[in-house]
Amino acid sequence: MGAAAQSRLSVQAARGRPSIYHRRMHPSQSPQLLAFDIFGTVVDWHGSISREVDALALGVDGGEFALAWRAGYQPAMRRVMAGELGWTLIDDLHRMILDQLLARFGIRHLSEADKQDLNRVWHRLDTWGDAVAGLTRLKRRFTIASLSNGNIGLLSNMSKRAGLPWDCILSAELFRAYKPDPAVYLGAAKVFDLQASEVMLVAAHQDDLAAARACGLQTAYVERPLEFGRLHSKDVSPDPANTLHARHLIDLADQLGC
Repeated sequence: MGAAAQSRLSVQAARGRPSIYHRRMHPSQSPQLLAFDIFGTVVDWHGSISREVDALALGVDGGEFALAWRAGYQPAMRRVMAGELGWTLIDDLHRMILDQLLARFGIRHLSEADKQDLNRVWHRLDTWGDAVAGLTRLKRRFTIASLSNGNIGLLSNMSKRAGLPWDCILSAELFRAYKPDPAVYLGAAKVFDLQASEVMLVAAHQDDLAAARACGLQTAYVERPLEFGRLHSKDVSPDPANTLHARHLIDLADQLGC
């Protein structure tokens, strides 16, 4: 059973039960904007890439290839932030990393068209099973937007394919800076003419949330224990510094009174 199917089952089992954290935000503390990290928080990058790579029969384990591809993400962004590379879209960074991986794994038979199509797997990642339903509920009360290092074209294609109901697609591309640069978090507030404290970042990564808190945002952690696959456990323990901690996006909607 895939991660998305497992997530759907866990959400179905959780419906009707109160949050295990028994916390509901007081209306006076509610944010105006919910800004969402995407990769790992809303979409299952590991499972999606693993399945596509395995289907291509490249002679490598799809799960390990997905992990290696993702592992190149932070180093590539650091090259841009350090000035070694000019401003570069995540699509282009993904392709740089992919070319390195194909050489490392000895995969030499793919045509240029094949490589371009494989690189666009990031545009067609599957959502976690609770994502669309949870976002739809949250949208009834809040403005919801992506806030991802992914570029606008990537996020737009992904969202259209998956039916993600954003009010707005915000990307690091708009601010020409990657998270955790404060320009991204504060830029999201500025787009909507809000104070930083009126924005809540929703993410499955504690470092992202810590950077947002340092800028004055509220933060909500979402557990994604299978983000790195079944063979690589992830610590999803609560951090009391976060405003909220949720099992999934439906749990977050419950806590926010949606």
